[in-house]
Amino acid sequence: MASQDQEHFRDSIGTINESGKRAWVYPKKPVGKLYEYRKLVSYVLLIFLIAAPFVHINGNQFLMFNVLERRFNILGFPFWPQDFHLFVIIMITGVVFIVLFTVAFGRLFCGWVCPQTIFMEMVFRRIEYWIDGDRGKQIRLNNMSWNAEKIRKRLLKWSVFFVISFLIANVFLAYLIGSDRLLQYIVDGPANHSSTLVSLLIFTAVFYFVFAWFREQVCIIVCPYGRLQGVLLDTKSIVVAYDYKRGEKEAGRAKFKKNEDREATGKGDCIDCFQCVHVCPTGIDIRNGTQLECVNCTACIDACNQMMEAVNLPKDLIRYASEEHIEKKTKFQFTPRLKGYTAVLVILIGVLSGMLFLRNDVEANVLRLPGQLYEHKADDLISNVYTFKLINKTTKEIEDVHFELISHSGSIRVVSQEMLNVPAQGLAEGTLFIEINPYTLEGEKEKLKIGVYSGARLIETTSTIFLGPRSYK
Repeated sequence: MASQDQEHFRDSIGTINESGKRAWVYPKKPVGKLYEYRKLVSYVLLIFLIAAPFVHINGNQFLMFNVLERRFNILGFPFWPQDFHLFVIIMITGVVFIVLFTVAFGRLFCGWVCPQTIFMEMVFRRIEYWIDGDRGKQIRLNNMSWNAEKIRKRLLKWSVFFVISFLIANVFLAYLIGSDRLLQYIVDGPANHSSTLVSLLIFTAVFYFVFAWFREQVCIIVCPYGRLQGVLLDTKSIVVAYDYKRGEKEAGRAKFKKNEDREATGKGDCIDCFQCVHVCPTGIDIRNGTQLECVNCTACIDACNQMMEAVNLPKDLIRYASEEHIEKKTKFQFTPRLKGYTAVLVILIGVLSGMLFLRNDVEANVLRLPGQLYEHKADDLISNVYTFKLINKTTKEIEDVHFELISHSGSIRVVSQEMLNVPAQGLAEGTLFIEINPYTLEGEKEKLKIGVYSGARLIETTSTIFLGPRSYK
């Protein structure tokens, strides 16, 4: 492990040079078993990310995050503004899960699952390898004067990047406004939806800026998750780690010499080839230990294993391991800290499951009209006026809706609506009167239970307050 006087690398991030300017990273194309696994996982997730807003379950978009209208669909379940508490619990549950996963396995989410990494490494970076070539060719091309070859490659790459950014922006917009609306806008033509086109071009510019220029800086500077590592990780967390005990030994690192007995010389297994540095997408040296910039992408593991095979040394000099395992050979333990996070996660999942199970497809609110007192009617009845709102969270229209008193004898009359229907994924609202014989009331303010029926089927219950005379008894 680097000594204290060698830890100057921690004074700044890996993508900033000594003069404080951007140090452009040219990572070598990864090759190896773990990279193939990452490609498989990434392509499955890419298909999911692109298809999710266009898949519908029971008429509901599989995933939608319509922030402007405060409507969300998660796994085909619609969430309205009235369900915001459920959405908050879902988000908290997700955060606790990521925290638990990070404490146990480090920043594995960033390297394998994060959309930023997937698009950057498995789409844009691979296109760059195809057009510009591998690390060495990219460096030479960047240092080259603006000749015909450089202009041709730059224009081709920038054009392809723009087209892909535009497609990603369309998918992103489908998540925000809904795929059906997006497809309708495309059919109608951009001239009929100029404001949406402007938004689409802004999203395109943002994605192009991120993937063509800002790149790994998103993970290092913008994303707060990397900073959380300092709080969440400990010596028991499994991360991509360099086995410094084996790599350094007594004499430290040294270049490989053919037919050399490294055991006899006391040299470590690290041959100082810098392949782990050249392949890193954030430009760090994993041999310096766990760093903020490391996204646990495992590219350095594949690169190191290839070199170890080439010089007939044991593989896994860089591997998934905890600091305690490298130092003391201790096995992974389910620590009290992990148990605490797990308990919180289980409780949140239990609460969320119960709330989802009890959630109705229809929500009813009946509120007394503000500032209105009760009114005496014929046949010695007392009447209160109310406003009602019915929200239909399903994709089917609810027909023949009416109200009935459950807790008291009386009648409910809806104003100006002989046949009340609630549209699919919509709402119906209006005014109603509740009339009750005051002799049946216990006091001047009484709680009523109201049933909402579709035909003869009870679909929801709600409650409200009824005002009457002080006492008839």
